[in-house]
Amino acid sequence: MVERRAFSAQFLSILVAVSICVFPSSAQQPAPSASRVALRIIVVDSIQQADQVLERLKKGEGFAALAAETSTDATGQNGGLMGKVDAKTLRSELREALKVLKPGDTSKPIRLLSGGYAILNVLSASESAKIPNASTAHILPMTATGTIRYPPNVVGKSEADLAFRSIAKPSGWEQNLPQLCELRQQSLTTMIDQMSRNDLITDVHSTAESAFDQIEAHYALANLYAFQGTMDLAIGQWEAAYRIAAQNLPAAMTELEEALGIAYLHKSEMDNGVYLNPGELCLFPPLHASRFGKTADSEKAIEYFTRYLNGKPDALDVQWLLNLAYMTLGRYPEGVPPQFLIPPSAFASKEKVARFLDVAPQIGINAFGESGGLIVDDFENDGLLDVVTSDLHQCGSMHFFHNNGDGTFTDRSKESGLASQLGGFNLIQADYNNDGCLDILVLRGAWEFGQRKSLLRNNCDGTFTDVTKQSGLSEPATSTQAAVWTDIDNDGFIDLVVANENAPMQLFRNRGDGTFEDIAAAAGVNRAGFAKAVVAADYDNDGFPDLYVSVMNGIHFLYHNNHNGTFTEVSNPAGLRSVPWQSFPAFFFDYDNDGWPDLFVASYYASVDESIRSYLGLDPNAETMKLYKNMHDGTFEDVTKQVGLDKVVMAMGANFGDIDNDGYLDIYLGTGSPSYASVLPNVLLRNHDGKFFVDVTASSGTGELHKGHAVSFADLGNHGSVDLLEAIGGVSPGDSHAFRVFRNPGSHNSWLNVKLMGVHTNRAAIGARIKVTVENDQHEKRKIFRTVGSGGSFGASPLAQHIGLGKSAHIDELEIWWPTSGTRQTFANVGNDQFLEVTEFAKDYKRLAPRVFGLGVAGPAPSKHRE
Repeated sequence: MVERRAFSAQFLSILVAVSICVFPSSAQQPAPSASRVALRIIVVDSIQQADQVLERLKKGEGFAALAAETSTDATGQNGGLMGKVDAKTLRSELREALKVLKPGDTSKPIRLLSGGYAILNVLSASESAKIPNASTAHILPMTATGTIRYPPNVVGKSEADLAFRSIAKPSGWEQNLPQLCELRQQSLTTMIDQMSRNDLITDVHSTAESAFDQIEAHYALANLYAFQGTMDLAIGQWEAAYRIAAQNLPAAMTELEEALGIAYLHKSEMDNGVYLNPGELCLFPPLHASRFGKTADSEKAIEYFTRYLNGKPDALDVQWLLNLAYMTLGRYPEGVPPQFLIPPSAFASKEKVARFLDVAPQIGINAFGESGGLIVDDFENDGLLDVVTSDLHQCGSMHFFHNNGDGTFTDRSKESGLASQLGGFNLIQADYNNDGCLDILVLRGAWEFGQRKSLLRNNCDGTFTDVTKQSGLSEPATSTQAAVWTDIDNDGFIDLVVANENAPMQLFRNRGDGTFEDIAAAAGVNRAGFAKAVVAADYDNDGFPDLYVSVMNGIHFLYHNNHNGTFTEVSNPAGLRSVPWQSFPAFFFDYDNDGWPDLFVASYYASVDESIRSYLGLDPNAETMKLYKNMHDGTFEDVTKQVGLDKVVMAMGANFGDIDNDGYLDIYLGTGSPSYASVLPNVLLRNHDGKFFVDVTASSGTGELHKGHAVSFADLGNHGSVDLLEAIGGVSPGDSHAFRVFRNPGSHNSWLNVKLMGVHTNRAAIGARIKVTVENDQHEKRKIFRTVGSGGSFGASPLAQHIGLGKSAHIDELEIWWPTSGTRQTFANVGNDQFLEVTEFAKDYKRLAPRVFGLGVAGPAPSKHRE
């Protein structure tokens, strides 16, 4: 039994500090008068770490040395040196701190609105004289073209994680999944009990002197309740804070009005069952106006949002939430006050696509939980795609949904052995032991604390065995959601690359005997950063896979494979130094079908305000997502603006697939951030002939408002069109949500599904290349390229490649390139609209005849070319 202990008064003060959203405000602040100032900076995750750094500075340790040791910012590699900075370009929090600092001074911890704490050091005049002006690329996370508005902390995740870190733990807890669950539950219960009995909460009297501390305490306890989803208790605490502010601290009322509006809107959604049974109620823009059955909480949300906007009418994020609150009353857009209306026209699709329909409840995929991972693939080798999900919460089970072959699924989580696998933020599949059955890797600890990974061996009989320890992947436990399977040395055994948060990257070479060895240091890829994605592709077409690492608030890495088990970091000569500094998902894909993998990197600013600015066509203050075209010479060109992707989208889950079988890969982005304020449509972007992307979210009906995580494109019913699957849910029990399966209504374009089987290449053929040459009725030829892999960096699509061929297309030639063996197979006279299996070195392909069935409808989905 884990020992319980009381939380100290010092811990309680830390707890309320991480909860505060009232000060400082995200409103625009005046810039300091000095034009440039030479700075060093240290950025850490918690106030505890910041206090420890300050204590060490007081004892005489050097700022630069401490920055190199402790800072999570990329400048830590250079002693925290930002250079001479134009002060007016800094974030508002840093500008405010600089107002009271003189040359030689070091600041107190500065709470960053985007998370973490910063300590600034203003260099002395003598030091400053030797310092060059700052390079924007190196200080970008601390700058902005304007002030970025971040939502208040209304979720309680940071408080819950702080409680977890503070509770006593037995040795080896990070390797014990049931114990992780117990610790999470125990720490939260203990913290709420301690906070509830704190004098700042129980004392009903307040004075001007005590008001600030009491407001913070009530806010912290409100967040703890909100984390659990007990919104009535949370609102009670925020209301108490609001009353104290009204009596003694009026300046705090405005921010509390926003928090209360968010809390009431979230409670309204929960009480009306939209998280459990979302249907059309969670889609934006709505197809038809609909009204919640219980409206009192939505009306309270409107009341508080209106109060806030009366004082700050230009707050676009609060305007947006007000619009959503009116939508729950069936009064959007006509009922919204004109001065605050965000019109449906801002979200309208410029191109029409057929509307998708969520069929998850009808077909039996009834997963419900927090954010998590997703794989869709044939785990039973029966020609049918199964669905595997995970749940971020330490007590949340994985699920295995067996495809029944008739349009329905059966939950076989317990029978498969996956129910005992708790937690898990991301999932990816591969056949690591080349036995012909797909295995599963579970990644844990992202945004939280180090936890074990799980390698689950497929026993080829519908069950899985946890082989993490014997495979060599269990230790050390790290915080990660980012990994990719790829054969780095072309030996026919798939290797594993894991990118961690603030820890060196790991490269596990597959020994071929069921075990792995970490060769990251010898390979030259063991750099550290707050990694959020790692993806692989042979970007220079030399036959060896290269690696790209997306880093949150840091320099990204492009590792070129040297063909000898080592890599060289080449992001700068490749033209990728200006990628989004603050980013999350990324993937390689050939968006223009020229045979060279291009690179998509999503920016990640947890600002509803910035996303709404993009919808309204306003200039962003934050970085946009980026698309880099492969220039065929080892370099990339930023084509973001010319392809229409220069938008700020709060992307988390991200993957690609061809929704209309036109041969061009489309993109779906799951959006959101931890706060309950982050309620934005997930985004479907249609690739228009490899020239530009068009937002078709509205017409497709895929604009789920709640937090989108893992995404997969997969033809669940074998009907020739890829459906869209998505794990929906936030980072707290109070933000759990039902899984979505958006059924593709089908198109009139042709398609081909190709499953590859490696012989010398790894059995699942990851990294093998497919080229299809097609000719249409006008005798126009074109080539379509695909690489075997699971797609994006958050969510896994089937390894068998679904390839859209376009209108009236006939296959002229199918070519497979196996880089591992260096061989090519070419097939002519291949028919459209069929499933093929191609084995490496085979002289012919094999036609597959999987069962075809509809999803949630009578009979199969429409397909003009079915044979």
